[in-house]
Order: sequence, then structure tokens, then C-alpha cells
Amino acid sequence: MVKLIVMVVICVEGIKRLPLKEILSAIVVWRKIWILKRKILMTSIVAYFPLNVTGSLNLKSLTGSQKVLGINLSVIEIIGEPVERLFLWGHSGCMVDQQKILIFAGFGGIGRHARRNDLLLLDPECGMIEAIHVQGAPCPRLGHTSSVVGGFMYVIGGRADPLNILNDVWVFNMAKKEWNLLQCSGCHLPPRHRHAAAVVGTRIYVHGGICKDEIISSLYVLDTYKAEWTEIEIQGNLPSPRHSHSMDSHGSNLYTFGGFNGEKALGDLYSFDVRTCLWSKQKTNGKAPKARFSHSMFIYKNYLGIFGGCPVSQNHELSLLDLQSYTWKHIMVNSIDGLFVRSTVNVVGDSLILIGGGASCFAFGTKFSEPMKVNLSLLTSLDDNFTPTKIGEESRDSPEEETIEGKNANVQYLHSTAKPKVNGHINQNAHFEEPSVKVERQMVAVPCILQLGKQHAKLVKDILKRFGWLDIERKVYSREDGMFICFPVTEKFCTMFEDKQKDLGDSCKVVTDLHSPRPSCLDILSQDISISESFKLLIACGATKLVDEVVKNKKTPNTPHKMMKEEVASLLNSQGLPPELLEQLPSRWERLGDIVVLPVTSFKDPLWDSVGKELWPLVAKSLGALRLARQAEIAQTGTRDSKLKILVGDDGWVDHRENGILYSFDATKCMFSWGNLSEKLRMGSLDCRNDVIVDLFSGIGYFTLPFLVRANAKFVYACEWNPDAVEALHRNLQANSVADRCTILEGDNRVTAPKGVADRVCLGLLPTSEGSWVTAVRALRQEGGMLHIHGNVKDSEEGSWKNHVLQSITDIARSEGYHWEVLIEHVERVKWYAPHIRHLVVDVRCQQTQG
Repeated sequence: MVKLIVMVVICVEGIKRLPLKEILSAIVVWRKIWILKRKILMTSIVAYFPLNVTGSLNLKSLTGSQKVLGINLSVIEIIGEPVERLFLWGHSGCMVDQQKILIFAGFGGIGRHARRNDLLLLDPECGMIEAIHVQGAPCPRLGHTSSVVGGFMYVIGGRADPLNILNDVWVFNMAKKEWNLLQCSGCHLPPRHRHAAAVVGTRIYVHGGICKDEIISSLYVLDTYKAEWTEIEIQGNLPSPRHSHSMDSHGSNLYTFGGFNGEKALGDLYSFDVRTCLWSKQKTNGKAPKARFSHSMFIYKNYLGIFGGCPVSQNHELSLLDLQSYTWKHIMVNSIDGLFVRSTVNVVGDSLILIGGGASCFAFGTKFSEPMKVNLSLLTSLDDNFTPTKIGEESRDSPEEETIEGKNANVQYLHSTAKPKVNGHINQNAHFEEPSVKVERQMVAVPCILQLGKQHAKLVKDILKRFGWLDIERKVYSREDGMFICFPVTEKFCTMFEDKQKDLGDSCKVVTDLHSPRPSCLDILSQDISISESFKLLIACGATKLVDEVVKNKKTPNTPHKMMKEEVASLLNSQGLPPELLEQLPSRWERLGDIVVLPVTSFKDPLWDSVGKELWPLVAKSLGALRLARQAEIAQTGTRDSKLKILVGDDGWVDHRENGILYSFDATKCMFSWGNLSEKLRMGSLDCRNDVIVDLFSGIGYFTLPFLVRANAKFVYACEWNPDAVEALHRNLQANSVADRCTILEGDNRVTAPKGVADRVCLGLLPTSEGSWVTAVRALRQEGGMLHIHGNVKDSEEGSWKNHVLQSITDIARSEGYHWEVLIEHVERVKWYAPHIRHLVVDVRCQQTQG
């Protein structure tokens, strides 16, 4: 590069005389020469510096930083509920019962992605999800926090919609399985989302966050015994205002890292002592994690961990801070396609469980990460032979590490045989490095274990962990009343172990005397022990390689879709029907109460009718359904009757809870739209305490109930002409305890609707409600009010449709003798109804003009 610069300087005078085209050509040639030289230089570096056991360039030899390559995430296979229920971001996750994770709310889920208020219990050991259905749940939200104190989970704040930032505190009683809104005393907690929270004792500390455009720096504490908020008067080196940061507790200290301050991502680490109320900017050894936000933090033993976040390029590195030496270590994670942004992490035993996370953009749409896990027990081995540098300095270069054939005390290799998957697909591009060991390759048919007496267990475990031979995807277990310990080992170890046994023969004597001298675990960790010496020790301890009978006999949990496919394939085979029919099996389905609803596109071939009697019970059983139904097109009549057909079960009456509201209806007679949830939430978030509302198309109470239950409407007139929907509406008003504030007007709303009483009129009919626009204007009070007008509109005609609505309402008002100014206050784009056709809602304000 120096020679290239010299050449440029020497040729300056000559360049002045050359044409521009020749100058550019020369620059291109020089650039190619430089790239070629750089490649040669890197080839020399790789040839000179040793490779670590993953086969990758040993960066520690070059930089001195404590970095390990090759740890893999493994996907948690989900059963019990569709895995899509965990396709979330902005949710919360808390560990309960020391082994399960309670997941609440977030954005995503099954069907149309939206804010959720689902409560899910995940057992990461077996992958079982249990959906907990509880009445009176908090409204859907994201960006909140959840914290467990005793047998209670406390949900604080979040965002219900772009305009509704929350500061409520909800408590879930895990024993009684019930929600309660906590009425807190003390100071006022300002609304916020994307804040951070951590528990110390019985107190929950809440820091930072954002409310609309204001980024918050304050620290509040909730005394859960007193249900009292206190703003802490703090001192010391305070962190700047931030949101999307992380916080966790260790002893009496809170630790917070990163976040976003409105201009840039942050990479600072602060601690807060709850005893002295003193903030400190933490000084650490080694290279700190890069600045990020929307990441996760966890505590494992004496380590503080940082993972994921934005920028996305940083989320392939797991950073660990030793809270004793305050030294950073970094482990590269092989999950190239994982999007761990706004995900949650929980430590269950020695496993780090990662739930959700994702991103959305116009380029690639919306993507979510599947639930994954990684074993943390091996990460503590990073302490071996590592000497901390002075605070504020990076680690110095360490001595060169020898290859695996020689001494290899410094090698750290974290092995996993599972390939990472994202959204259910194996990542075939993921790079799995192999240790550079020249041995004969043998295929191991089944997983194996290394069995030995329990007196040698600790020593052998340390050896296996040291060289990456312990298969962390399986469990250690005992045999014969604990006399023998069985360690799951990798396939590579099995091959090497057989070869070493042949090579060593009888030269290695088995230790049978418990009092015989043998090296301690400390000796193993402190000495430069080679692989050959390690195998001698294992054989001397009486280690025996056996087939892992536990895994061999264990059946892999089947997903509902897989079980359905197997059962139906067997039925088709027995009936002599073509296997091509399996292509019509659904990959997704919906639940209405205890009814599983299959999509209209499934089981369409008439051949299915010939085996329907045997088929539908099999499908229901595989999906865990008490009742089974198949969807059909909504009847294009004025009453828009449902055509859903019950396949298994006696009737179609279901109880469906949404946003804390109970909807009870006969699914075979009344339609229910999942896609309108966001609009129902929007109507429920309005303040209608002083409003009289006329709902011209009430149905079973789609918008009537949110107005009454959530928006606290003063009174609602509900118009509906479908007798089946009217029956359901009566039930729902009683079930939600709002019947005293609603009158049902059965029949054609153009005849039954009241006049001159409404502050708001809801016109929730698709594809158009134009036939009742005159009725809506007449229903408003003389001084005007608000119309919520629904319609299906081509995306290219949105502007002309808004103008048509505006002009039509103006003309109707004038013809009715009203002197109103009519304007469109808001346009809500609810969903895509069909290709290039949107479901729109316009909020039309009608107000009396002066004079």
C-alpha cells in the first residue's frame, strides 16, 4: 500500500497530462493490484497463525480478545399449540416454578399480526405450550415489562396503540389463574413503553422508556406489599435518558446496558446500588459489547449476559461479563438468520431460552425467530488460562495455542450437533466447523453415552467439557441407584474413543481402588493436558462407551400437523385413496373457543366425503380439539350468515374471549371476523363516558361491546336484523354486565334507528354501509357528532372514495336542514380485504357552524 501511494505521488505530474479516461483506467488497475496483494497477505496470516478446533482463524492470537467461535442455537420443537403463537416481539417472559416460562402479550401471533394479550406457559424441556384463558385480561399491548414476585406476575405499562401509552399495573395470580388491575398509591408513574424493569426482593424497579416523543430517565420503584410507587431521588453518575435498553439485578445491584437516546444506539453499562441509591458508570476489562438497543440481558451464576438487538449485525455475538473480575468475553453464535430483536431470554437451569424476536420492513416483509435454546454450562470454561488486563484496557495477545494434536489447554470449543432453524426451516447455509483431527471416520447409528463410576464423575465431566466432547443437547443421568453416571458424548468423541482404545490396548490400567491417586479436577484445568493424555485418564477411570438407551427409546414429540398427516395418510392407505390428497391438509387453523376451525381451502376434493365418518375424529384428535369445523364463504345476504359446518360436535355455540370481552355465539349461524381486532381495540380505547352511541350494524356485539366494556359508553342503541345475532347479543350483554346501558333495536336500522340522540354512530358493514348513511346523519344530535364509516376500497381509489364520503355526508346534512361543517379527522387502514382492496374506516366529524 505504501508503494502504491509513492507511485501515485511520483506520477502526479504525469497524471495532469493524461486524459480523464486513462486516469480512471489506471485507478482501476491500481485497485485490482491492491486487492490481490491484500488477499496474498491474508493467506499468509492464515498460514502462519494456528486454527482453533472449529477450523476457524483463531482471533485470539491476533487480537488478544476473549472470543469463541462456533456455539450453535438449537430450535425448541413446540407441541400443544401452533409454534406461530410464539412468533412475537415486544412481549415479556418470566420464569415460574424454576422450570417454565410465562409469556404475555406482544406483537405477532397466529393469523393477522397484531398486538396480543395471550398468556402462554412454555415448558422448554418438552416444548409444551399451554394457553391460559382467563377472564378480565389486560388489553393487548407490547413494549411492557413483566416481573415475578412470589406467586404473582406484575405487568407494567406498554403501548396499546400508537396513541395509547399505558402506566397500568396488572397482577396475575398464578395459583388462582386470575388477573387483577392493581390500584397503586404513592406517586404517579408516567405512562411509558420500551422501559426496563428488574426485581430486588419484593420491589420492582422501573427505569427509562418513552412516551410519545419524550424519552425518560427517571427510576421508580413499586413496593409490591404496599402497592405503592416511589420515585427514587438518585445521585452519582446518572445514565442519560434512554429506551429499548436492558436491566437485570444481581444481589443489591441493578445493571443496565445500552438503549437508544433518540439519536444513536448506546453501549454503556451502569450499575445502581439499591441500598445507597447511587448510580455508577461501570468500568470493565476487555472489549465491551458494541452499542445496541432492543436487546436482552440475563444473569447466569456470576455472569451478566447480553444478546441480540439492533443493529441486527450485532446479534450473532453473545457477550458475558464476569461480575467478579468485570471482564468481558464474547462468543459467536451460529444463527445467521435469527432476528433476536425485542426478544426475551430466560435462564432455566443451565439453558438460555430465547423466545420470539423479529423485524418487519417493505423489503422482506415480517419475520420472526423460532424459540431456541443454548446450553450455558460450558461458557464458564472461558475463565481457563485467561489473565485480566487493567481496567479500561483490552486484553493483550496470549501465547500461541497449539493444535489439537499437541497441547491444547487454551482451546475452547462449544459443540452442538443440531443445525439452527428459523421459522421451521433448517439453515443449510450455516457453517459447521470440524476439529482438525486426522482419524478414521465412522458413522454412529445412535447417540452414545460414556458410563463410569460416580467417584470419577466430576473429573470426567471436566475433561469432556474441556474438549467439547459433552453433547449438551442431551441430559446426564445415573444408573443402578446412582452407582454409575452416564455422560452423553458427541459422535466425534465416539469415533476417537474407539481408535484410542485400540491404540492404547492394555497399556492403560483401569483404576478400581477408590483410594488410588488420580488427578483432581483442578489439575485437569490447570495443566496443559493433551488429547492422548485425556483418553488415558478416561480409560483409567473405567469409562465405557454404550448406546444411549434413553434417547433410543424416547419418542420425538410430534407436532399436531405431523400427527394429523400420519393419521390421515394411514386412513388413505387403508381405503385405497390417492396419497396426493395429503396436499389438501391444512398447515394453519383457527380456534373459536374449543372449536378448531379448518380453512375453506382444506379437504376440498369430493373423495374426502367417502371417508368423512372416519376422517374427522382423527383430525380432531390430532389437533387436540373437542369440536371440529370447516369454514365456508360468508353468505352474501343482508344478514351475512355464517356457513361454518360442524364436523365433530353437537352444536356451534362457542365462548370466545378477546381484549377481556366475552363473545358468545353460534359459529354456524353468525360470522366472526379476526381481522377487525385492531379496529375493535381502537374503538375500545376511546373515552366515551359521556357519549350516546348508535351502532347500526351491531351483530353479536363486535363494536357494541368494546364501546360499553372498554370505552365506558354512557349508552348504546344496538341495531341488528339477524335473529341469530340478536340472540347472541342478548347473551353477551348479560355476560359482560353491560345490559343496563344498551337497548337492542331488532329489524332494519333504516326503520328502527333513533333520531337526534347520538354523539357517535358506528357503520361497521362491509363491503359498504352507504345504504344507511342517511340513517346515520339523522341519528346524530342537532349539533352534530362523529361517524365511523367502514368500506372496502381499491387502493388506487382511496382518495376518490374519501371525497365521495365527504361530499355525500355534506349533501345529506344539508338536505336534512343541518348547518354542519363536515371533515374527515382520521383514516384507519384496518386490513387488506382482498388483493388491492382495503378495509378502511373514516372518522367523519360533523359540527355545527357559527351563525
